[in-house]
Amino acid sequence: MAGSSVPEDPRHAENTLDWLLRLKPDADEPLQIATLGHDIERALEAGKVKRADFPDYDMFKAAHARNSAEILRQIMEECGVEQAMASEVCRLVCRHETGGDPRADLIRDADSISFFEVNLPFYYERHSREEALRRCVWGYRRLSERMRRVAQTLSYDNDELTGLLKEAICKASACLQGEVSSSGR
Repeated sequence: MAGSSVPEDPRHAENTLDWLLRLKPDADEPLQIATLGHDIERALEAGKVKRADFPDYDMFKAAHARNSAEILRQIMEECGVEQAMASEVCRLVCRHETGGDPRADLIRDADSISFFEVNLPFYYERHSREEALRRCVWGYRRLSERMRRVAQTLSYDNDELTGLLKEAICKASACLQGEVSSSGR
């Protein structure tokens, strides 16, 4: 990740692993490797997935996850990692954006909360307020209830950024309430 052109990427990888270990102190090696390498494709300029190439954000994120998994698969093959471990690492990386099972959900939560803790201040500097708000709403909605409570406690030195996060939480919460209401009909 040190090779990434995005300055916060190395810290995000480490912070995501830190969060995983807070959520599951006994996390096994495949879970830790997948968590640390979940965004590895960002460290490479060649073959990097680009947002502009996809009609929606979820499709972009799914392609990013698959690309990172394939890069990790190649690295693990070159290092002689057991097939079973490599397969589990790749499976987890492929699902790190969406979750879907308890192990993948852990990575999704660790990745999501790390975005708010580490990446958001940098993201806010590079993008419009509207885009940062959209990204925050998207990220908050994918958090588990437990991690939503953690996100609600975050604040920044920048009052505008703290306000943005609070607004995103309100918007995401309204969206989530609407989903609950409409599913009950």
